[in-house]
This record gives sequence, C-alpha cells and structure tokens, in this order.
Amino acid sequence: MTLSKVTLTESEMALLRDCAHVMADAARAAILPLFRSGLVSDNKDATGFDPVTEADRNAEKAMRAVLADLRPSDSILGEEFGERDGTSGLQWVLDPIDGTRGFISGTPTWGVLISVRDVSGPLYGLIDQPYIGERFEGGFGHTVMNGPLGARALGTKNTTSLDEATILTTFPEVGMEADAIGFQAVAERCKLTRYGMDCYGYALLAAGQVDLVVEAGLSAYDIQAPIAVIEAAGGIVTDWRGGPAHEGGRALAAANAELHAHAMAILSKH
Repeated sequence: MTLSKVTLTESEMALLRDCAHVMADAARAAILPLFRSGLVSDNKDATGFDPVTEADRNAEKAMRAVLADLRPSDSILGEEFGERDGTSGLQWVLDPIDGTRGFISGTPTWGVLISVRDVSGPLYGLIDQPYIGERFEGGFGHTVMNGPLGARALGTKNTTSLDEATILTTFPEVGMEADAIGFQAVAERCKLTRYGMDCYGYALLAAGQVDLVVEAGLSAYDIQAPIAVIEAAGGIVTDWRGGPAHEGGRALAAANAELHAHAMAILSKH
C-alpha cells in the first residue's frame, strides 16, 4: 500500500463522491435479496464467532468491480478480500456489511461502509443502510442524510454534560475486560445507555440523535467511514487517549469537543 498526501480539485472530489454512491448502490443490489432470507453464515474466528455470509462477499465483489472500472489506480482495503495496491495515493476502505451479526439476526442496524483516504486519514465517508433506505455521507463539502423522507443536513448535538448524554456501544462486553471497565465508567455517568447499534450508532450520532459512541477492538474498515461522516457533521472521533482512531482499536466518538473531553478524561485512565 502506497498512500500520499493528495490535493483534490472540486471536480475530483465530485467524481470520488459519485463513485462512492455507485458502489453503495451496487452493494445494496447485492445485499437486499439476501437479507432475512435464512442465509447460512460461516465463522471466520476459530476461538469465537465472527460470521461472514454470501451477502458480505457479494457486496464487496460488487464494490471492487466498480472500482476496477472507475478508479483502477486507487488502492483498496476491504474486510473480506484484503488489500489491492494502487498508484494514485488514495485508498478506498470498504466494509461490505458492518454488523454481520445483526444482519443474520434480521435487525436493520448493519450497514455498508465506504471511505476514501490519503496518508492523513479518511477524507470522505458514506454509511448506507439499504433496508431502511438511509444513506449518510460526510466530506468534500457534503454533510447529508438521504432517506425515505428526503434529504436533510447532518449535525451533531450540543450536549456538553455526561449526565445529559446518550451513549452507545455494540457489545455489552465492549472488547477486552479493561475496555468494558472503561466503557462502564463513562456509561454510569450518562443519562441513557443503548447497545447493539453496529455502524448505525455512528450514523445516529452524526444525525444529532445520540451523543457518544465508545467501542474497542475495531479494524480500520470499521471506523474510517464513520470518522469522516461524524467529523463533517461537527463531531469528533479519536482513540481513548485523544490520538487518531482511523487505524482501528479503541474509538471515542462524541457530538462535540466539550463532551469528548469529559468522556476522554475517564477513558484515558483505562
């Protein structure tokens, strides 16, 4: 993988956005016929349960086919098929179904994650929930959600105290034991805690519905699109020490800098 700092013109940004939407449409077409169809999953984790389905593989293949046609010089990092080298300095980071456990359970909290990055991190991100029909994007001058009721601008909440905040994570155990302890230390200070949202939780934060998402054990393809969408909407995403989160690991997503500081003051001790 060769990434560099890339300066883009307005027209180049528009082409990248258009490509992301073509990929999201292709992934929708591959996934929707298989959702709630009794699809059999394979387990990728010999020591636990990390499911993958035909829908995951088909969606990533469909997105890669779009890139082979429209962006052959860009590199790719995808959850199911790994890396493809490129020469442009840009990389597409793809998670065809973030939340496969939710997908095989029939819950519409999973989503397609698409981002494009240079060496500095994600420049643009898209979170698509095909079944509900909602698409969230951020970057290149666009911060918008399109859904059944039309388009509206994204924007994070102005909650600044933990005792008024709603906090999300996907798994009650969060990650390792130390991760769970850190999460609970923040959650017990918050007004409301919700679980099981997968990538949809990040979309809700960007849409101004919730205040915090705290997770651990992430990969780059889990977090890069959410980072771009949330930051374009006015939020902040870092690791638990305030550093970059785009390579994965622990992530703290907050609606604003003040709330982020309150949560990080607790998480940084764990």
